[in-house]
Amino acid sequence: MRPPGALIGLTLAVCMLASAHGAQASDLVLSLSKSRITIASSFTGDNIVLFGVIGAGAPAEGTQPYDVVVTVRGPNQSFVTWRKERRFGLWMNVDGRSFLAAPSYLAVLSNRDPALMADADTLRQEQAGFANNRLLQRVGSDYADVVPEDPFRQAFLRVKQTQGLYVERPAGVEFIAPNVFRAVVPIPGTAPIGTYDVVVKVFREHALASRGALSLDVAKVDFEQTVATTAQNQPWLYGLITALGALAVGFIANIAFRRD
Repeated sequence: MRPPGALIGLTLAVCMLASAHGAQASDLVLSLSKSRITIASSFTGDNIVLFGVIGAGAPAEGTQPYDVVVTVRGPNQSFVTWRKERRFGLWMNVDGRSFLAAPSYLAVLSNRDPALMADADTLRQEQAGFANNRLLQRVGSDYADVVPEDPFRQAFLRVKQTQGLYVERPAGVEFIAPNVFRAVVPIPGTAPIGTYDVVVKVFREHALASRGALSLDVAKVDFEQTVATTAQNQPWLYGLITALGALAVGFIANIAFRRD
């Protein structure tokens, strides 16, 4: 157990850091260990530490403590999930579902199971919890978010979790004092570039008590940034350079391995 003096010092340090580099929403002060991640060729992943101070102070003795849900969403992208069936001895795509404007990265961290923090309607409205995040799908001519048990939604989540791009940690938020918490956000080596939204929601007595938000930038640098920018802004030039590079590699390989 940390001594009281250490906790007070840590709380003051977090408050000072948050006031200089963080964001404040009513009685919630937030700060990230760093607000920008740079991706180079050697990048294999990183961890970002989120600190939070609930300005309302520690809960009174005998009352319910605070609950915290941290949700990190990467830039929106569209995805397609396919259902395969075996026909004529071959596995074939027989049905698909498009996910529109789904987060390319999603991490949900909390101090306990969000289902214990509030009623189901409140959690759905606040998108608090992994299963409560909306994933808009195109079903025929309609657009809707289906029930969590939908097989296409479950398959989509499994694929993203296997890739390390969707993370759920019901014990990912740690209270280091009654009103001070921290959470470690894992950023994988395959993280998409762009601006990430970090949203924190504090619950107490089964109701939303406070909320706050920060942003995190993930960007490529040096040669990787040049390639990405060229591919996006000048696709014809990128394609030409790629084709010439492939021809050059083939020509060199032909010279190196030819038999006289």
